[in-house]
Amino acid sequence: MIRASTIFVAICMALIAASLGLVLYAVAGIDGSQSAIVALAALTFMILYNAVSMRLGDRPKIGSQISDLSQGTADLARQVGEFGRRLSAIEGRLVSATSASQDRFKAMHDEISELGGLVNQLAEAVAVHDDQLAEGMFTEPAQAVLRPQVTVAPPAPAGSGTAPSHQATPQSVVAKNDDYLDIDAPQTTNDDALIDTIRDAIDANRIDIYLQPIVTLPQRKVRFYEAVTRLRDQNEKIIAAEDFIVPAEAAGLMGRIDHSVILRSIQVLRRLMVRNKDVGVFCNIAPATLADPASFAQCLDFLDANRAVAASFVLEFKQNAFNHFGPAEREHLAALAQRGYRFSLDHVEDLRIEPRELADRGVRFIKVSAGLLLDQKQGAGADIHAADLSDLLGRFGIDLIAERIEGERAVVDLLDYNVRFGQGFLFAAPKPLRPETATASQGDPSSPALPGKSKQEVPVVAPKIEPRRVDPPRASGNAALARRAVRPH
Repeated sequence: MIRASTIFVAICMALIAASLGLVLYAVAGIDGSQSAIVALAALTFMILYNAVSMRLGDRPKIGSQISDLSQGTADLARQVGEFGRRLSAIEGRLVSATSASQDRFKAMHDEISELGGLVNQLAEAVAVHDDQLAEGMFTEPAQAVLRPQVTVAPPAPAGSGTAPSHQATPQSVVAKNDDYLDIDAPQTTNDDALIDTIRDAIDANRIDIYLQPIVTLPQRKVRFYEAVTRLRDQNEKIIAAEDFIVPAEAAGLMGRIDHSVILRSIQVLRRLMVRNKDVGVFCNIAPATLADPASFAQCLDFLDANRAVAASFVLEFKQNAFNHFGPAEREHLAALAQRGYRFSLDHVEDLRIEPRELADRGVRFIKVSAGLLLDQKQGAGADIHAADLSDLLGRFGIDLIAERIEGERAVVDLLDYNVRFGQGFLFAAPKPLRPETATASQGDPSSPALPGKSKQEVPVVAPKIEPRRVDPPRASGNAALARRAVRPH
């Protein structure tokens, strides 16, 4: 907006110019048009003078403003430089702190590695000590049995001229040793006869498969079946597994038995999976089969051809045998795990279990007898209470199965232990498959027959399988977790 002083100056200049024109017209007698030109010229001159004088007056102000602006720019540059210096100092401190942290972490890692080595050495020493103790416990009885017995020779007849002796003669010792061998001879004959019976049963295909269900708790719905092997002699007498396994292993026949059992178990599994894809079958494998390259290669070829059902076919081993597998057995287990097969441990006698190691080796199920789980005295030496064992195993993808359940009271107690699977005579005893069911590989795979029943009597209905669920683990087993954290792998 135009200031009031500027308007006042303009009005004054106009009055002065008009007064000058009137004076020239009235006093000097100049013509009116000329007086007006002079007045206009005077007004123009005053306007120019006022503009020039105002510009000259504003010049010092502009200079001062430029000077202030220059000072502000310099101050801003100094502040930017200060901020840059502080930022550089902060970066330097961060770099030094990171280096110090890395040094501390490296030192801590070295200490942990050294501690792990010490723990590993301690574990090896304890294992050697335990083995020595176990060997000592089993060596003394063997020595006591095999220790030669010294007999006292009878006194010489009177008048023979020979003094009586209380020391055994070499002949008496030899006779006693011969008696000892004669005592063992019938046992060897019995073993040879049993081996001949086993070989004849294998050649005549008298290997039977019995199925025992594994149910969920507390619903008692069938989730898996365990294949139990039985042999029949020429008189149709049944030979249980605990009676023929040791002689068969000694005679090198377990490979043929296991191959036949695996083949028939796969056939049964495929028939069951026609109606229900969630069913599974457990099949026991002897350590001798796993250790024999020829027998294992034959079984592996068949399992490799049936890897489509690997997720539902579980190979089972005894805990003691599994823990003492050598390099060859471990390599064979790795080959099976690579093809998708899972493993189970049964005959568990020691609850000092390392679930991380077992899970890494492909174990997905552990069977523990109900008596061992519920016996407080037997579980006192374990690293974790039996009530927390199921949750601890579940954190590593291993399911706990309570076997040998024979009473309802045991089921109630096991539910408090969060056990989700059970097996035993309380639910069902092992039932045999019909021979035509076990061997009819050419028949209709969708029509398996029940044990002891014909197709006309009882139609086969696939068992209802409960989908596997994963319960959230409970916060327990801290002792076992701490022990596993310091245990070397």
